[in-house]
Amino acid sequence: MNTINYWLMKSEPAVYSITDLQQQGETIWDGVRNYQARNFLREMQIGDLAFFYHSNAEPPGIFGLMRIVETSISDPTQFDINSKYYDAKSTPESPRWQTVKVEFVEVFTNPLALLTLKAKFSGDELLVVKKGNRLSVTPVIESVGRRILEMGRDIHRL
Repeated sequence: MNTINYWLMKSEPAVYSITDLQQQGETIWDGVRNYQARNFLREMQIGDLAFFYHSNAEPPGIFGLMRIVETSISDPTQFDINSKYYDAKSTPESPRWQTVKVEFVEVFTNPLALLTLKAKFSGDELLVVKKGNRLSVTPVIESVGRRILEMGRDIHRL
């Protein structure tokens, strides 16, 4: 049996929100241009779960859940000269940027604001609350992932 891993993936809601994903059903998670975040995308497996985090929002926080449905995709924006994510050093034969396809799972009954996350988790438990961490894709420890799921789904959590 394969282990399900948990991840946290950030997007600015003005660019792409959990509501956009809910309406579309699935999407390619393109535009990641940080090597460490890209390496995390490369580690993802089909069936893994990812928390949808709204960054640059008021309040920032986890708003829902998605599932990884395809891996090892060459990010098409790296080849689009009109994209802000264009990478002139990347070629179809040797792409520098890979990504995944995600599908919508749910919007949380209780979005988990960053302040709530900071009150419940240390930076060692959840990287998004660690001072100075700005990665758009990070792994989440299994026990922390389960707690986040419970908190997001439970209307009586606080």
